[in-house]
Amino acid sequence: MSLLRVLLAIFFPPLAVIDRGCGSVLIIFLLTCCGWVPGVIGALVILNKN
Repeated sequence: MSLLRVLLAIFFPPLAVIDRGCGSVLIIFLLTCCGWVPGVIGALVILNKN
């Protein structure tokens, strides 16, 4: 997980997980629409997985 990805996850979570697949982007987009904090947490969790 690079610093650029972490910053991207904080400021625009769906863009940070764009290379993880359409499902991940959709889930993070929905979480971000529900609230900024759930979107950031979800993006960081997805980015932390191997």
